[in-house]
Amino acid sequence: MEDKNFIRKIIEDDLQSGKHERPITRFPPEPNGFLHLGHARAIIMNHVLAKDYDGTFYLRFDDTNPLTEDTLYVEAIKRDIAWLGCEWDELFFASDYFDIMYERAMLLVKKGLAYVCDLSAEAIRKTRGDLTTPGEESPYRDRPVEENVRLFEAMKNGEFADGEKVLRAKIDMKSPNMNMRDPVVYRIQRGRHHNTGDKWCIYPMYDFAHPLEDAIEGITHSLCSLEFEDHRPLYDWFVKHCEMENVPRQIEFGKLKIANQIVGKRNIRQLVEKGVVDGWDDPRLVTLSALRRRGVPPEAIHNFVRALGLPKSEGETELHMLDEYIRDHLKVHARRIHAVTDPVKVVITNYPEDKVERLQAPFNRENEALGMRELTFSNTLYIDREDFLEEKPNKKWKRLSLGLEVRLMHAYFIKANEVEYDADGRVETIYATYDPKTKSGTGFTERKPNGTIHFVDALTAVPAEIRLYGNLLEDTDSDKPIEARVNKQSKIVKQGFIEGSLTPETGESYQFVRTGYFTVDDDSTEGSFVFNRTVALKSSFKPKK
Repeated sequence: MEDKNFIRKIIEDDLQSGKHERPITRFPPEPNGFLHLGHARAIIMNHVLAKDYDGTFYLRFDDTNPLTEDTLYVEAIKRDIAWLGCEWDELFFASDYFDIMYERAMLLVKKGLAYVCDLSAEAIRKTRGDLTTPGEESPYRDRPVEENVRLFEAMKNGEFADGEKVLRAKIDMKSPNMNMRDPVVYRIQRGRHHNTGDKWCIYPMYDFAHPLEDAIEGITHSLCSLEFEDHRPLYDWFVKHCEMENVPRQIEFGKLKIANQIVGKRNIRQLVEKGVVDGWDDPRLVTLSALRRRGVPPEAIHNFVRALGLPKSEGETELHMLDEYIRDHLKVHARRIHAVTDPVKVVITNYPEDKVERLQAPFNRENEALGMRELTFSNTLYIDREDFLEEKPNKKWKRLSLGLEVRLMHAYFIKANEVEYDADGRVETIYATYDPKTKSGTGFTERKPNGTIHFVDALTAVPAEIRLYGNLLEDTDSDKPIEARVNKQSKIVKQGFIEGSLTPETGESYQFVRTGYFTVDDDSTEGSFVFNRTVALKSSFKPKK
């Protein structure tokens, strides 16, 4: 995040003036789905701005809708935020304040600032007017205070059906701000709540609950996305007229939008339920759990957010920008190993059949702390199919071909002499010879090989399922249904091998030499691993012309 931004200036001015001793911020997700990359800016921003000024950061679940919320999402959100490294000082639930919220709503009723309305949701929408037409006052707007008190209490006691009545704030139906036109404060909604069970059958609306939650917790700077800027007068109105002791300040910032990515919870849920993706943590998604499963380091997300800064306006960002920060981190922290994703067997005909050499190689030359590893070498190896052509196509081809020599990384020069085909006419086995004088590290310089390729020794190779992920959406045309825009080649599964000296664990990241960065998936089993590609070694992004 930029060292200076408009919110930092506000906080610093408030601390200098003595308005606040320290900032208190919060991240208030609704537990009705999984968090995505767009939430990362709000999480990191609230956490950093609190900690940089010796303040406090809260995690609060805005759980005011029992029909869409679930403990599953609560636990997922907690895992995601902890994974980002944004540990909260205290954990709260909006539902913990339901008694207080009801009391404050009743206070509005008794002050003549709220009334029970019998209009249906559709009728309320029709009478709100629009930006050029003032709203129409409800015929129930002037109910006596005593009747409103009785009816609101009866709503709480379950004496009316869902949707039969609502509680509305009495503000101004002619206000140019649509949010101030007698908004609904409470609705009747029966459904078992994950935290309060069946205690309540009425639930507060977000615009009422949110400012009260901030005030109850003593939030000093209530940071939210720009879409809530028009809600700020209503936020302040509820804090004032509910006579809250603490007065938080709402501040808006630009939402982080990721181009051509699915972030809406409703859309993701639809893809999950229809089996289009493999759950909320499918690595093709940009949910935080999906990014974690794909092997994205949280440090890369922090650097990505910091680089974007904290603008007041909204803008769209390409996901390839995050990929650059992923590469920057993993090129130093990931262990580099040999892996073949589309194996072709190589038999070295002049290498003794009963001989096995053990070669030493560093895990990462840029990070000596990662240590050394042992590679085995025998007369049977696997190389990647793309590293061999029977006939050299042109002078730029720097891999293996018939009659040409290449260096096997950390090992010897080999020369391809002949091939054997499978039933489909594809090359199945390459027969080669090696030169024992050319062992890596001996300083051999008599001739130059036609490039360097990696290999995996067949004797110790470990099977691996390698999942290559691409963009989930192939078409940016937003008029098409989501399912019609799904890229059928967004997930490609290959069966390959990794070098056998490893004991990978779920979540560990590796660089497959000359291929990309991969992480171990929890679908792995003993002796057979599953790797998800985190990012290719080089960006394939092409900017729009």
